[in-house]
Amino acid sequence: MTTAETAPTPKAARGGLHRDLGVIDATTIVMGAMIGSGIFITSAESSRLVGAPGWLLLAWALAGVMTVTGAVTSAELAAMMPRAGGQYVFLRTAYGPLFGFLFGWSLFMVVQTGTIAAVAVAFSRFLGVFFPAIAADVHPIFPPLRVGGYAISLSSQQMVAVALIVVLTVTNTRGLRLGALIQNTFTFAKTAALIGLIVIGLTLGYSPTAAAWTSSWWNSVANGWTPTEGYKEALPVDGDAAIVLLLGLAMIGPLFSQSAWNNVTFIGGETRDPGKTLPRALFFGTISVVGLYLLANLAYLASLSFRDIAHAENDRVGTAAMKAALGDTGGYLMAGAILISTFGCVNGLVLAGARVYYAMARDHLFFKAVGTTNRHHVPAVALAAQAIWSCLLALLVTVTIDPATQRPKFGNTYSDLLEYIIPVDVIFYMLMVGAVILMRIKAPFLNRPYRAIGYPVTPAIYITLAMLLVIDFIYLKFRTSGIGFLIVLTGIPVYAIWRLVEGRRQTSPRPKADPEPAT
Repeated sequence: MTTAETAPTPKAARGGLHRDLGVIDATTIVMGAMIGSGIFITSAESSRLVGAPGWLLLAWALAGVMTVTGAVTSAELAAMMPRAGGQYVFLRTAYGPLFGFLFGWSLFMVVQTGTIAAVAVAFSRFLGVFFPAIAADVHPIFPPLRVGGYAISLSSQQMVAVALIVVLTVTNTRGLRLGALIQNTFTFAKTAALIGLIVIGLTLGYSPTAAAWTSSWWNSVANGWTPTEGYKEALPVDGDAAIVLLLGLAMIGPLFSQSAWNNVTFIGGETRDPGKTLPRALFFGTISVVGLYLLANLAYLASLSFRDIAHAENDRVGTAAMKAALGDTGGYLMAGAILISTFGCVNGLVLAGARVYYAMARDHLFFKAVGTTNRHHVPAVALAAQAIWSCLLALLVTVTIDPATQRPKFGNTYSDLLEYIIPVDVIFYMLMVGAVILMRIKAPFLNRPYRAIGYPVTPAIYITLAMLLVIDFIYLKFRTSGIGFLIVLTGIPVYAIWRLVEGRRQTSPRPKADPEPAT
């Protein structure tokens, strides 16, 4: 790599991607991709795992520390290499093309597309609050087709999820400014809705019987908690040691809710003055969301008993808190807020994710057509490929056997997708943070418009917490985390085959693709 390869220029070459996004646009992409359905749902599972308000807040706080330290460290790479594909480019440059490919492969197979599918299904679930016909158990086309522990299904709920993915994908093919306008609008709206939840929960929702006043903040056993309440298998330890072990598992939901901040790096090739814009967006976006999430959990604790949080109907803690404050009207208001939140989240994920596959295709590691742009200067083929696979994932449901009737029960893959995604995602985040250290050693001469705040302490904090979490995930959720890592490893033979085929094409002339913005 040369300095010229990392120095940004204000204009894109004609026919390729255009640098149209400013600080506000980039910040709303960070916040919009982070704020989805997780903050309104995942505190229930985390509460069941740790059993006390203090441990619940600690799970969210540690996830927040990882988010902010990871973002402010990785911003150094984003400012150095403001290219389409972002994290893919960073990993490819620091560790070699195989690591870049494995990141893009996992992103396409499960991380980005799985998140799009999960959040789209969450959108349809809450739309069902207003339209009861939209439900998981309504199968107008065909009954579920079982494939091992999963099934292919087409319920009215899944039809809405698929329609949402398709509509937002088509919209984003019409130009970056339109996609950014939708993102800005919905990010402002859902941030306001989240602030409304916090204010109402801490004022009108105040209850003297709430967890904040009646539960032991750190003694889970005193709250009636047992190690098997949220984790059904035996643990090698009990008491506080068991809680510490389960704390990592309780961070899955908070980490999922705070993930996707890296999406802004994917659109680095379309950002104006990226050396300043991207670090600012990553810092202000992540720290704002982390702060709001902690306040939202305080609102839950101030308005609901701990048991009501842990056992909220369908894990809808946000809805339970609003109902406690405003009655049934609050439930409908919360459902509306979550619809806005998930709609904007899916749009941000759709907009950003396609840029990675576009960058891979330009490196001849994905289908050539994916590396092209349409007349609106957006990677339309990459957007379409992402949408097709996301829709297929949205059609998956889990299959379990009801012990009473011995008949199959079909459920949402939301929890499974989280357990596949988070360990893999954390590994690649850790590699990206480590790349900052590696690039300082390998290429100290490169221009760095921004240097990581608190270096080397901030990357050390992230890497340490990430390593402990991954070990904890593998130990406690070996099957689901193992499947996630297996998906990544399947990319190795795919990469070898792709390189072999590409090597054979080297002797034949290749038509020029759309020009990449000069970086």
